[in-house]
Amino acid sequence: MNKPYQYHFRPGYHSDKLLIDIFLGAERETFNNDFLHSIASLKPHMIEVLDLWMNDEILLHFDSEAGKFSLSKDVWGLAFVTADENQDGLKKIDLILQQSDLFEKIEVDFDRYK
Repeated sequence: MNKPYQYHFRPGYHSDKLLIDIFLGAERETFNNDFLHSIASLKPHMIEVLDLWMNDEILLHFDSEAGKFSLSKDVWGLAFVTADENQDGLKKIDLILQQSDLFEKIEVDFDRYK
């Protein structure tokens, strides 16, 4: 069995906006399905896909019962869940991931991102 996906719930660099930084496991082929399955109670539905080939990144925009959020994944195995205009929705996603056996939240010092 694979280790849980590990993530930080932290501010962006030099920002007061929080994000979810999945730093272990996002490179797995099953990541997108596992993430969406874990937050299924929010009824997420994709509204847009952007292939940012110049950045080797794909950006998925969702709407959900917790509001809008975005999931970006890059070729280096990192993924970020962001919702600059919906921080309460992002906090709901964090709470749900904390309850999932598939995800493990690793606490981080917010001062590292100032």
